[in-house]
Amino acid sequence: MGRDGMLPPVFRKVSPRTGTPVGNTLIVGAFVGLLAALVPLNWLVDLTSMGTLVAFAVVSVGVIVLRIREPRLDRGFTVPGYPVVPALSVLFCGYLIGNLPTGTYLLFAGWLAVALAVYLGYSRHHARLSHPGTVVVLPDPAAVD
Repeated sequence: MGRDGMLPPVFRKVSPRTGTPVGNTLIVGAFVGLLAALVPLNWLVDLTSMGTLVAFAVVSVGVIVLRIREPRLDRGFTVPGYPVVPALSVLFCGYLIGNLPTGTYLLFAGWLAVALAVYLGYSRHHARLSHPGTVVVLPDPAAVD
């Protein structure tokens, strides 16, 4: 997201020596530390669980959708037991999400609202794809160590 311009430039910079996003790590670490200091732990635990479960369910749905829409797409991995395993993962994530406290839904909705505000206020206008004539070159997965 940083390389795509959807976040400020500080989030895309990496250390030339280590190849790690030092500024990004410090900013996110400070933000998470501040949250941990000010927000009750059980809220953070439930909200983290909700975010992780939603993300995992979205990925599982994405696996199913991509297999249907793009059956010839070259895949770097196989999903065992397709389509049963992704479908079951969505169901189990839904079950676990359904057992989270009601307040978690409100916090998650607030978190999504903040993310939407960042997207509408910054990301949509700064994303490389929003500029006409932009050519996106994807990195070669085989070239990554």
